[in-house]
Amino acid sequence: MSTFSKLNQQFDIQAEPHKFKWWHIPLLIILVAGTWYIINERNAPTQTSYQTNSGYIFGTEFHITYKSNENLLDSIDAVLNMVDNSLSPFNENSIITAINNNKPATLNQMFITVFNMAKEISVATDGAFDITVAPLVNAWGFGFKNKENITDNRIQDILKHIGINKVWIENDKIVKSDTCVILDCSAIAKGYGVDAVGLMLERNGVHDYMVEIGGEVRVRGMNTKSTAWQIGINKPDDDSLGIKREIQEILSITDISIATSGNYRNFYEDGNKKYAHTIDPHTGYPAQQDILSSTVIAKDCALADAYATAFMVMGKDKAITILKQHPEIMAYFITADKDGNYTEWHSKSLDKYIKGCSINSPQK
Repeated sequence: MSTFSKLNQQFDIQAEPHKFKWWHIPLLIILVAGTWYIINERNAPTQTSYQTNSGYIFGTEFHITYKSNENLLDSIDAVLNMVDNSLSPFNENSIITAINNNKPATLNQMFITVFNMAKEISVATDGAFDITVAPLVNAWGFGFKNKENITDNRIQDILKHIGINKVWIENDKIVKSDTCVILDCSAIAKGYGVDAVGLMLERNGVHDYMVEIGGEVRVRGMNTKSTAWQIGINKPDDDSLGIKREIQEILSITDISIATSGNYRNFYEDGNKKYAHTIDPHTGYPAQQDILSSTVIAKDCALADAYATAFMVMGKDKAITILKQHPEIMAYFITADKDGNYTEWHSKSLDKYIKGCSINSPQK
């Protein structure tokens, strides 16, 4: 028999059955469990951490916290610069600057969105919110530094050029019935910038985040402790330097936006009267109302930003009337009685968000 035949004969030999031992059972379990663990570890998503970015835009600071393994600061800066190039009157190359100087300007979608929203809110608030108020703001000066030069005749002359109905969009271009009309989107652009960053984060798959620019906030999902975001409402102290930061109330919120306007940061006094930094488009003078702080809660921050300003102009009673017409908007007002004592009023639907307050510094 050849060597090759002998080898084949060896491989044809039937092996004897292996005798099963009792201790094979736990060994088999260990092997199966180990294999399952390795497979799941390979397929399991990497633990996602929170990123924190901050910077400076629109003349103020921004702070952004979001759950992502990728740092998106470059994208955040790009979005904020787009808003600045569209809506900042302090940017000499922005669209709004060209419009105010009566130069040709092709509008982008950001500008169109904000302009249309501003017009809708102006109609809804009977003109209390008006982005053509810029000439009045310029006349009074920052911090009302020019108040000594203000006369009633001058205000009446400026009022002739105020009114959102004097400007509109045709074929992606601004048309004015009065070339003296100047636009000022500062009471809505910051909130829109907050929304723009939030939407960018969502497009990048971020579901948990807080975007805050100069106190205007948009939150979605959960915070770093896997709970709702904690947002503080400051007490309306007479603190023009912004040193005091005592908290009046804490809101526990998610999937919503919040913006605050108040004269406790910028005001001037004439006799016993205190005038807010917000200009009333109807009178041309700083608003003198009972609301010291107007906080608005809405789905989008641009909407909250604009209504917070409008309510400062309107006063508490008119603001409550508007709120009844728009149940999708909530508000928290801090007011003062004739003796200077603080009182508060808030929408009933806000009750579920109010956590209470026992601290002296804001939480976000």
